[in-house]
Order: sequence, then C-alpha cells, then structure tokens
Amino acid sequence: MENRTENNQTVPGSPGFTPFDYVKVTILGFGLSALWASMHTVVLPLRLLDFVPESMKNSYLGYLTFAGLALAMLVQPIVGAISDRSRFSWGRRRPYILVGSLALLLFLPGIGLWQSYAVVFVCYCLMQVSSNTAQGPYQGLIPDLVPVGKWGLASGVKSLLEMVGGVSLARLAAYFMDRYSTGEGGYWLWLTLGTLGAVFLITALVTLIMVREQPGIGQPTINSQTSRERPGITGLIINSLAGLSKSFQIDFKQHRGFVWFLVSRGLLGMPGVILQTFALYYLTDVTGVENPAASATNLLIVVGAALIAIVYFAGRLSDRIGRKPIVVSSGLVGAIGIVLLYLSDSYTQVLLSGAIIGLASGALLSTSWAMATDLAAEGEEAKYLGLTNLAMAAGSALARLIGPLIDFFNTVETNMGYSVMLLACFLCFIVGSLLVLKVRGVR
Repeated sequence: MENRTENNQTVPGSPGFTPFDYVKVTILGFGLSALWASMHTVVLPLRLLDFVPESMKNSYLGYLTFAGLALAMLVQPIVGAISDRSRFSWGRRRPYILVGSLALLLFLPGIGLWQSYAVVFVCYCLMQVSSNTAQGPYQGLIPDLVPVGKWGLASGVKSLLEMVGGVSLARLAAYFMDRYSTGEGGYWLWLTLGTLGAVFLITALVTLIMVREQPGIGQPTINSQTSRERPGITGLIINSLAGLSKSFQIDFKQHRGFVWFLVSRGLLGMPGVILQTFALYYLTDVTGVENPAASATNLLIVVGAALIAIVYFAGRLSDRIGRKPIVVSSGLVGAIGIVLLYLSDSYTQVLLSGAIIGLASGALLSTSWAMATDLAAEGEEAKYLGLTNLAMAAGSALARLIGPLIDFFNTVETNMGYSVMLLACFLCFIVGSLLVLKVRGVR
C-alpha cells in the first residue's frame, strides 16, 4: 500500500495504490455499518420488548439511542483529534482501532445477557464509546494513505461499502430476529449478535493486519525521542482538545447564512432517522405486518436503493441549475412521501412511500453537501464540513427524542402518536427546505 509523508506526498519508490488498497482502508466501514444498522433497525426494537412496557417502548428506544448518539458526537472527534497527534511505532490510527474494536466486541454480548433495561442501556452506551474510539481514527486513513487526487474515489468506495454492509446484514439479522420474536428461544438472538460480531471482527482484522501506516506521520507526541516532545497522555489530550475547540470556532455573525444552512441540514436529516428508528414499531402497530423485523428491513432496503439511485444525478443537476432549487423541491417531495405514508393502508403502499422519501433524502444528501462546500471559507473547508457533520449528528440525536411523544399521544388515542411522528417528519421537510432560501452565497 502506498505510504504518505506529512505533506500528503507519495513516498518515492512506493508501489502504486491498487483497487484492493481502496477496499483495505475503507472495509471497516462495512463492519461498522452492518453492526449498527442491524442493531438500530431490528435488534434493539425487538430486544427491548422483552423487558419494557409495551406502552413505553418508543420512549425507551428513543432514550437509549439518543444517549448513544450523544456519546458518539462527543467521543469520535476527540479520539480522532488525539490520534492526529499520536506517533506510535505501528501508526497513529490502528492502535485506537484495535482498542475500540476489542472493547466493542467485549460489550456486544451484554445486549443479550441481561433482562434489564438499565444494564442493556449501559452496555449499549459502552458499545457506542468503543465503536467511535475506533471510527474517529479510522476515518483518518483516507487522507493519511490515499493519494490526494483520489480522495473522492476512496470516499465513494467507503460510502458504497457502508450502504452494502448496512442493508445486507440488516436483512439477515431480520430473518433471525423474526424467529426470536415468535418465542423460539434466545438461540436466534445469539445467532444474530454472533453474526454481527463476526463480520465486524473480520473487517477490523483486515484493517489492522493489511493496512500499513508510516510511523513518522503526524505531529510529535508520545513516542518522540526528546523529553520536550513528550507531553505524555495528559498533555496529548489537552493539546488535542484545544486544537479541536479551535477547529469549530467561526464568526457566526459574519457567516449568518451558514447558520441557517446548519439548522436546515439538521432538520432535513431528521425524518429519515425517525422513520428508521421507529419503523418496526410503526409497521407492527399501524400496518399490522406479520414479520415486523423483515418488513422494517425491506423498507430500509427500498429507501436505500432509492437513495443510491438518485444521489449522483442530483449532485450533477445541482451543478447545472443551482443548489437551492434541488433542496427546496426535494424537501417538498419528501413531505409528499410522508403524506402518502400517512394515507397508506397496505404494506405495498408503505414501500412506495419509502421509495419517494428515499429519493428525496438522496437528493438532499448530495446537494446539501455541495452547498456546504460552496459556503466553506477558503482555507477552512475542513472546519465548515466538520460543522456540517455535527449539525447532521445533532439532528439525528434530537430525532430519537420523538419516542416519548409517540407513546404519550398513543395513550390519548390508539396510534395517534405515530400520526404525530409523521407530522413532525412532514414539518422537518417543509421548514428545513424553506430555511435554505435564507442562505446566501451558494450556487
């Protein structure tokens, strides 16, 4: 695999970057996506039914996933920043990937071991901390090792592997978990957890064994030779946090349009997260499907296929006619998809609505990222794109808190909470797309 210097230049005499090298530096994304897509779509919703009240299932699921995502938002950038300043003998990324991967596999069985929401809550949160300890540094492998002109290609490979991993393993997990939910014993739960753990372990081993980092890359830190260059772990953490803090400092008064963009991006990302998180409960209670895990996963596949089909073309079209028309029209299409979902009285109609929402979400995903690039100040692109990611994560976290509202209104009238959930998705699409009109300085 091709190595890089601190200035991102190819080391003289190093071999060319082969197609397989792109897979090696991004394969961990397959394992992470496979694990978490299955966990959030089918495993956790069905597992919680073993020990939480039926009337509070959406609330407990919302609290659990909100806490996990909040920890992810905190841990991932911090550990990533620390790895930037690390200089271990076998690389600055892989030591953190090793520690995070081992810890994740250690806490994964906790999801199935105990009949206690509190213990599962703790295990899930520890899994999120572990996962993001690995994921933050892992995401630095592309700029570290891939030739500068090929970063877009590597990112495309990474996104493709993540989508394929999430969809394929979620469908297998659904097959297993539907049998678990019919009372056929814990065998199916453990088969699901074991399969997810094994897939993640394989991808982690490929990354740890086959990726070769250059030890000298990075800023002087804990393995430097002189005492002046040896701040220790405490100094390393303090310096990393200081650098991370500076990386998010922006004069928002001067860049007010970017603030509106961040709010819009957070809102537009919420409907997809809400529907994925509570799809299984919605399909069970409202649509009345016989195999809720498989049905929820099939919906995820339809949405994902529609998203993949449109994402490239929407980005190209936004280059021709501008970003705002695509974002506004896609937001309106997403709102129409929500209305159709509300009016659906069969599972086939639900899938059709999901396809429409997937098309809207795909167009929004590619176009809003292009808009973030337009708004980024010259020389500070990474800072602005980092804030865009943070806005997306914040919206995803808040989306989980719709769970208690669903349960509250369900007590007022049967399934009324799910109508409130769809209303929230509708408003997010409408308000999020209209806020884009306040943004200046984009194509």
